[in-house]
Amino acid sequence: MSLRIVKCDANSQPVWEYDGEIVAQDASWICVEAHFNVPDRDDGYFVWQEGDRFVEYYFYDRYYNINRIHDRDTHALRGWYCNIARPARWTGEALEWDDLELDVFVYPDGDLILKDEEAFQQLDLGADERIAAIQSLNELMELAMHQLPPFDR
Repeated sequence: MSLRIVKCDANSQPVWEYDGEIVAQDASWICVEAHFNVPDRDDGYFVWQEGDRFVEYYFYDRYYNINRIHDRDTHALRGWYCNIARPARWTGEALEWDDLELDVFVYPDGDLILKDEEAFQQLDLGADERIAAIQSLNELMELAMHQLPPFDR
């Protein structure tokens, strides 16, 4: 089944939209497959390729989402891009999520980098939400370090 995925900023304003296909779901999460729809771009730590296949995991009760990235040509695992974000929400028409700026990139060999810490610090978040985001970051890094799904190789 097709769906629209809407990335929003921390003020819940849409900043990027694309289509995906539902792979699996239950009451607390949804997994979708989509293809990267932006021209190739080198961000220094990773080269984004238009057409790469993303298997995306969104949670309705967690402050993060996880994108497993596969090469557009070879289908090999290229890494995982993880967003610290408010829990996803289904609007009836689209799956929406609010980006809280803080990101983790995990390479296939398990190395990881933390991104956009300054942008996260500048967000106007309440203390409870900031704590939830940091706890979620720690949970994500634990999952990645122990190669637990979806970080299994």
